[in-house]
Amino acid sequence: MTAEASRAPLDAASLRARIAGTSWRRLDVVEETGSTNADLVARAAGGEDIGGAVLVAEHQASGRGRGGRVWSGVPMASITMSVGVSAAGVDEQNWALLPLLTGVAVVQALADAGVAASLKWPNDVLVDGAKIAGILAEVASPQPVVVVGIGLNVTVGADEIDQPGATSVLAAGGDTDREALVLAMLGHLGARIADWRAGRDLLTDYRRHSATIGARVRALLPGDREFVGTATGVDDRGQLTIESAGTAMTVAAGDIVHLRPAPEQSGQ
Repeated sequence: MTAEASRAPLDAASLRARIAGTSWRRLDVVEETGSTNADLVARAAGGEDIGGAVLVAEHQASGRGRGGRVWSGVPMASITMSVGVSAAGVDEQNWALLPLLTGVAVVQALADAGVAASLKWPNDVLVDGAKIAGILAEVASPQPVVVVGIGLNVTVGADEIDQPGATSVLAAGGDTDREALVLAMLGHLGARIADWRAGRDLLTDYRRHSATIGARVRALLPGDREFVGTATGVDDRGQLTIESAGTAMTVAAGDIVHLRPAPEQSGQ
């Protein structure tokens, strides 16, 4: 079966029935939108309580990545989904952990589909070094709600992926049932959010799945600055520590423009 032949619309009614009784209290599927994140943020700005809301688009025409980069998908070949997460009562310093925990949930959902994945700090999911999913989180001010968006390539073909070094569930040999993937991501993410609200151990699994920790990296910083070294860990606030020649730098996701692989030092 070709990638195109395996594409079918999501059954919103079936998805709603299968999340009934969970922390996800509303789910909508739209045929097309500019950005599911922007739509949920707009709903929050209009006074709607979007905590527990899920919005999925069959086609996202002008989604956003980190730094305002534009991301668009192929109709019914990806999962473009945003969720509203109430942060009421959670220390604001821990809000930045949500995209990392979402990454773990995506890795778990992919494992359910037969695909082994890893995490590139701060917001990419990789399969054999190729990007399969990206995550973007933003606060829906003035409410204490964080909107987390996920873009996952499912049946996107190599000739349809608009960025180098990317892959899909289909290319990785996994189960391409999009409804099963949506439900798996929501199930695993719901459990991670419960731990986040309860202040339980949050990042052990993230560190275990990290492809960044232990790697040589080049951190591109604002003002055309860069820092090259070995990523040695992710702290409890989700910040990355990079060490080079006895000097350590800790960076938050919002402080960095790009994080790229760096060549190994000679003699290593």
